[in-house]
Amino acid sequence: MNNFAKYIKDLRVDKNIKLVAAADALQIDKALLSKIESGSRQATKKQVGAMIRFYKLDDQEAYTRWLGAKLVYELADESFALEALKVAEEQIKYGSSAVVDFAPDNELKKLLKEADRLKKIWSKKKPLNQIQLQKLNEHFSLKYTYESNKIEGNTLTFQETFLVVNQGLTIGGKSVNEHLEAINHAEAVEFLVQLVQNKESLTERVLQEIHYLILKGIDRTNAGKYRRVPVYISGSSFVPPQPFMVAKLIEDIFIYYHKNKNKLHPVILAAAMHEKIVTVHPFVDGNGRTCRLIMNLLLLANGYTLAVLKGDNKSRLHYYSMLEAAQQKMIQLVFINW
Repeated sequence: MNNFAKYIKDLRVDKNIKLVAAADALQIDKALLSKIESGSRQATKKQVGAMIRFYKLDDQEAYTRWLGAKLVYELADESFALEALKVAEEQIKYGSSAVVDFAPDNELKKLLKEADRLKKIWSKKKPLNQIQLQKLNEHFSLKYTYESNKIEGNTLTFQETFLVVNQGLTIGGKSVNEHLEAINHAEAVEFLVQLVQNKESLTERVLQEIHYLILKGIDRTNAGKYRRVPVYISGSSFVPPQPFMVAKLIEDIFIYYHKNKNKLHPVILAAAMHEKIVTVHPFVDGNGRTCRLIMNLLLLANGYTLAVLKGDNKSRLHYYSMLEAAQQKMIQLVFINW
């Protein structure tokens, strides 16, 4: 007899309820209820709900016992049952975060309304003088490259980033990788602009292409490829999912994206995609920069400007704290950095 079967039978016996009376109350055949109580048959979710109401049970306890018994029933004779349960546990833990939404509270609704108001003001100023527009794009794209790399520990100053990206100069005392990070990120921002101009959709291929640009010349083996090893995030208690789960979890995230791209507010969707992808941590390195680029791709595609998250120590700590607190705080962070 499984745990749930014993639990249900003991409840009925303790309450001194005859099997026939219980079956009538639950609208279950007497023979079927007897089999459920003996563990030879599994109750359906609907039947468990009826038992909860009839016996006045705690929902969580009853459903937990029932699901546990159901898993044991299905996996009892399987050689790799324990390994399968571990995989299922991780998929439920990470997969659920990739598809669950939330309703914005009043404070967030006000921020979104303000974002839309500012977007309208910006739209009315178009078309700008081409030279003026080019200068604005160059400044904010460079500022974004500098700040995003600084979050990840790049030590180039804003002026040095300008010289490396726009003048092709080499800065003494700075590593080759720091130079490549600046050049690569600037190229990735240009790629975003091209995607928006061409009205291309966000896809897994785009995600991988962006990551390839970030690590191009730095890590040729892993550039644009999902990781095949476990990773850990310095200074965080959060442990990303195991590598064999990455492809499926990213697929789930893009299913979420396609279901919600015409339903959610663009700012919510952009922040949610950032949080969901970075939670999976699909790449060996470059996850943060890639996710911030994905976020800004969605913002640009919907008529907003770049959200430049700052890289100073205080802002970086705030950013990482927000990530751990997840979606809603992340959206607020996007807003205050426009």
